[in-house]
Amino acid sequence: MAELLDYKCPACGGALEFDTATQKMKCPFCDSVFDVSELQQKDEVLDTQQADMGQQPQQDEFNWDSTAGQQWGSGETDNMSVFVCKSCGGEIVGDENTAATSCPYCGNPVVMSGRLSGMLKPDFVIPFKFDKKSAKEQLKSYVSSKKFAPKTFKSENKLEEIKGLYVPFWLFDSNINASVQYEGTTVRTWRDSKYQYTETSYFDIYRQGNMSFMNIPVDGSTKMPDDLMESIEPFNFGEAVDFQTAYLAGYLADKYDVDMQASIPRANERIKHSAEDTLRGTVQGYSTVVPRFSSVQLLSGTAKYALYPVWILNTKYKDQNYTFAMNGQTGKFIGNLPVDKGKLAALFAGVSVAAGALAYAIMLLLGLV
Repeated sequence: MAELLDYKCPACGGALEFDTATQKMKCPFCDSVFDVSELQQKDEVLDTQQADMGQQPQQDEFNWDSTAGQQWGSGETDNMSVFVCKSCGGEIVGDENTAATSCPYCGNPVVMSGRLSGMLKPDFVIPFKFDKKSAKEQLKSYVSSKKFAPKTFKSENKLEEIKGLYVPFWLFDSNINASVQYEGTTVRTWRDSKYQYTETSYFDIYRQGNMSFMNIPVDGSTKMPDDLMESIEPFNFGEAVDFQTAYLAGYLADKYDVDMQASIPRANERIKHSAEDTLRGTVQGYSTVVPRFSSVQLLSGTAKYALYPVWILNTKYKDQNYTFAMNGQTGKFIGNLPVDKGKLAALFAGVSVAAGALAYAIMLLLGLV
């Protein structure tokens, strides 16, 4: 059975949250501050649950080797659970991947420990360094810079919808041997009194080398598009810490629903492209370079499971979905915006009027009117 973990302030009983400024647990009511390590005993609940379920100790690495309403239909509630908030008694509904959230009635941040105990416990977590205020300012600045963005996207209500989310990532380490063959050309031109000459020389170019890659990230959530998550990279793994559930307090968190094995093809693809780019960077001095053959062989590989901080806004405008994301560690921001067709039409109308006036002025100067 899933259990809610909350973190109460020892001084006043308020709900503690992880504070990005101090990188500690802070009470928003009495301002008391506590080290995350002081709350480590909360995590013992997870370990006890895992032991009760007969799970083996987690490996750090993986070798690649009611008339109002209707009755629920069969299977409809399989991926849903109801949790009771310990602070106010309100019910919280979570899906199969919700690991941390907040009570919609009292705002108490909670961790759904039962959602963590059924699967692998993360090895590492990178704590948030940018709070919600920073994320809202970044989004507001981004939207304000887009002249043709609809006014709806600039409203404060829309900015309030941004959420802090810990996204599950598989981190791959690998040693590889890569080789690429290219065809290169150089072009020389000269001329004499009668003709211009062009000489094209062709070369076979070969590059080969052993490389090591560390912490290649592949997001383990189907809810998060790979291209979106890769657009807000890089994350600095040097600031990762051993996982403790206290870091989740005050934020949302998802478990992985794409396991490590299913993530390997994406990791291999990223490693292959990186290796090819590295070797291509060593080929210089040619007019053209065309790859003819490439081979990337995996010599060894391991993987880790981590949670990375992301500020996310999913919204809909005129039946189209729009997503904005910000790296919660570095502040890097990415997103796409709709275009207000009214503003765009007004621009073109203004351009047409200006162009007409300019043409009329020119005709006057030339005596044509």
